[in-house]
Amino acid sequence: MISNIGPDHPLRKLFSGLVEQVFMTEIGICDTRLTDYLSNMLGDFIHIDAIFQLRTVTGDQIREISRAEAEAFLGPEISGTHRTRMINRYIGDFTLFWTGVYPECLRTRGVDRLREYIVLGRRSYGIAGELSDDRSAPPGNLLLMLSEEFESCAHGLHLVREGWRQIEPRDPN
Repeated sequence: MISNIGPDHPLRKLFSGLVEQVFMTEIGICDTRLTDYLSNMLGDFIHIDAIFQLRTVTGDQIREISRAEAEAFLGPEISGTHRTRMINRYIGDFTLFWTGVYPECLRTRGVDRLREYIVLGRRSYGIAGELSDDRSAPPGNLLLMLSEEFESCAHGLHLVREGWRQIEPRDPN
């Protein structure tokens, strides 16, 4: 995952606090592995290049999720099961991010892609989880939890977004 902000960056701390608060008090999911994963995903997706990180073999950015599995090139050293796991995890992250944080972007020009993203995200996390074990990073059981709780996680991320929108900026003076 591409990351432009370090682990101690104030935005990571903000995301961590908001995700923990929302998921533990409002959603009722008290698994710190899950909340840490979601906080890190938000921090990693801070920059548009991280959201659209997959490239074709010619280096073109893949912006349509429907092209990700077929056209993503991860390098000659990554193939087979590992490639499938990585791409499906990315698709899960991508679809969860958009369904949770910016669902209104999935309703454009009279087409509502929200349901499609939910189905695709659940499926992709499930595939990535099945291709992982407990020694994988992240472990397979966490990816399977993301698959099973996809809609709850999307709802929680939407509440996180509402939380950060309510934060008043501090005057630096």
